[in-house]
Amino acid sequence: MIHYRSPLEIELIRKSALLVGDALAEAAKMLKAGVTTMQVDARIEQFIRDNGAVPSFKNYQGTYPFATCISVNDAVVHGFPTNSVVKEGDIVSVDVGAFMNGYHGDSAYTFIVGTTSDDVKKLLRVTKESLYKGIEKAVHGNRVGDISFAIQDYTEKQHGYGVVRELVGHGLGRNLHEDPQVPNYGKRGTGTKLKEGTVIAIEPMINLGKKDIYHDEDGWTIRTSDGLPSAHYEHDVCIKKGKADILSSFASIEAAEKANANLDATYY
Repeated sequence: MIHYRSPLEIELIRKSALLVGDALAEAAKMLKAGVTTMQVDARIEQFIRDNGAVPSFKNYQGTYPFATCISVNDAVVHGFPTNSVVKEGDIVSVDVGAFMNGYHGDSAYTFIVGTTSDDVKKLLRVTKESLYKGIEKAVHGNRVGDISFAIQDYTEKQHGYGVVRELVGHGLGRNLHEDPQVPNYGKRGTGTKLKEGTVIAIEPMINLGKKDIYHDEDGWTIRTSDGLPSAHYEHDVCIKKGKADILSSFASIEAAEKANANLDATYY
């Protein structure tokens, strides 16, 4: 069932989504070699709770034990925070949800700790750009396949990257995951028709190598089958006529990323 949100509901989702962006900025402030992803998780959870919200991921489906998903290098998504330290050259994807006033926000961002290869920098830049390519198509009257095609065409056809098939974007609102599903691959003019008031999370998950993935033994972490890095960015978007309304924001994240000398923000 697809929900069409009222203006009030959209503003409540926006409030949660913007809080998620500020929570991700907390990660950007502290990420450096020697920090553990468990420390990042703890800081983000505290920040969310201090701002009157609840981490959407904590106890998700009664089993997920953390407030964040933190995925390093070949981990695509759903990575467990651990006591292992982040190392120079790691790429770290942080995915966060917050539930406040009855509605969820959900956003993700990938960081470079220290320096890495030009190939990996390009992967992050192209993945981030593909998110906005998809958002350009998230308008009333288009179909989900138009978003999917835009992301796949840019990342896979134009740059030769692997587009993960098994994991998709999704509707968002009172539940963290709602209809419609929003794949990052597909054909133009196919899929659910987009109507004004629908809120979706668009989240390209793009691999430097092949598209194939596998579940780690923890049952949650998804990794690339070839061991090559993966990047992940996510925005919450409301379908509108003419131009999508981006409810989440990367502004505070990018500002913190650029201010942290331990992170490389030169890739975009």
